[in-house]
Amino acid sequence: MKYIPRWFVSPQGVYADRREFLRQAGQGFGLLALAGLLHQEGLLGSEAQGAEALKQVNPLAPKPSHFPAKAKHVIWLFMNGGPSHVDTWDYKPELERRHGQELKGLDPATGFFANQVGPLMRSPFRFSQHGESGTWVSEIFPQLAKHVDKMAFIHSCWTTSNNHSPALFMINTGQTRMGFPCVGAWVTYGLGTESQNLPAFVVMYDTLGRGLPKGHAQNWGAGFLPSIFQGTALKHQGAPIDNLYPPADFPPGGQRRQLDLIRQLNRPYSQRHPWETDLAARIESFELAYRMQMAAPEALDIDREPEHIHRLYGVQEKHCGHFARQCLIARRLVERGVRFVQIYSGGMENERSWDGHKNIDKNHRGFARETDQPIAALLEDLQQRGLLEETLVIWGGEFGRLPVVQKGGTGRDHNPHAFTVWMAGGGVRPGVHYGATDEVGLKAVENRVSVHDLHATILHLLGLDHTRLTYRYNGRDFRLTDVEGRVVQEVVS
Repeated sequence: MKYIPRWFVSPQGVYADRREFLRQAGQGFGLLALAGLLHQEGLLGSEAQGAEALKQVNPLAPKPSHFPAKAKHVIWLFMNGGPSHVDTWDYKPELERRHGQELKGLDPATGFFANQVGPLMRSPFRFSQHGESGTWVSEIFPQLAKHVDKMAFIHSCWTTSNNHSPALFMINTGQTRMGFPCVGAWVTYGLGTESQNLPAFVVMYDTLGRGLPKGHAQNWGAGFLPSIFQGTALKHQGAPIDNLYPPADFPPGGQRRQLDLIRQLNRPYSQRHPWETDLAARIESFELAYRMQMAAPEALDIDREPEHIHRLYGVQEKHCGHFARQCLIARRLVERGVRFVQIYSGGMENERSWDGHKNIDKNHRGFARETDQPIAALLEDLQQRGLLEETLVIWGGEFGRLPVVQKGGTGRDHNPHAFTVWMAGGGVRPGVHYGATDEVGLKAVENRVSVHDLHATILHLLGLDHTRLTYRYNGRDFRLTDVEGRVVQEVVS
């Protein structure tokens, strides 16, 4: 027999819960005292406020932007590990001329391995110009080179850490330490989502057994925001989402009847206490999970796509099929109203990601081969479907790489002082190049763009003012850009 505390038992029977006990015991003075304490703390609203709050029990419901948005969705293609800007999109002929020379004035602590700093090293890749913009592109991106006139390049990005974990936190959350909401969480907090049957924020990571990025799920966490805004990571083995499919022995329609019964049992309490929205929000989370069981399997099933789309992305190709499937899923998700999708290329560290310490040629050539065709196909597919105009596509990593060789190999060490990010679609001005690094690519020197500036620009394209998107926590109004950030208007159409 279940133990019932003595104070839950009354002459009229057993109290249903603690609130019922406070409402009846001592002629209701317990509940009045509780209400007084809540009022003093500003936690008890008026009935009108409660009724309005009840309408907002679904925190993912679409919300108006601060001003007309240019983009509705985001697909962030994250090249985990730190792709080398001077070997991809930031052509430096001076490295060819000065190959083997010492880089005077270089602080050996700029990179992660201060005792392994060698001389300047030319890029092992040939560069050539493409598109009407005349963009210089490394030979490792033959397919993406066809789309450079869709892209806006920011060559002058810089960050504050030369170590993967804090740099990953910085580019994802605006802080170098864990515990803060990521960009996707802030966006879904500010805008909600058009799709009420799928997660608002979806993350896909490496599927070849190379592990999660350093910092793991903290990179797509909600921090101090309500957990409903954190990213839903798709698993690469088994069901992509936990509990996506109902138990096999559950009778047809059983879940629907179960949820209807829960709602019916809780309705009287909700009607008596309209200002208490936690219960209604919990019920809504059950409903969302049920709707996801109906909608997610269809959205994630790329077998429904025609053969020519599979060929476009390279789904059946051994060298890029895994990333091709993720890019195709990303298109299917935004097509169905998902707000934010982030895809990680590369896993935990070093040769398992774009972290070319030993051999930049082998490392970058391999990861570019995995991603070049799928990303080019994504841009083409989005454009053909009329989705590119409303979808902001972002390519980049957590930092760049040094122009010098790392002793002991033919690779490059980390470089927080300079890296390149490109964006396409979603209100971005196509064919633009903004900012510049010095002649060898060591530092951003012209129109420098911080991570806060980058975040402010992303929010701006989504119709959000980064100074107004705030959340009160520990007595302070926090925001993604902290107390900094400016919109890079030069890349906005």
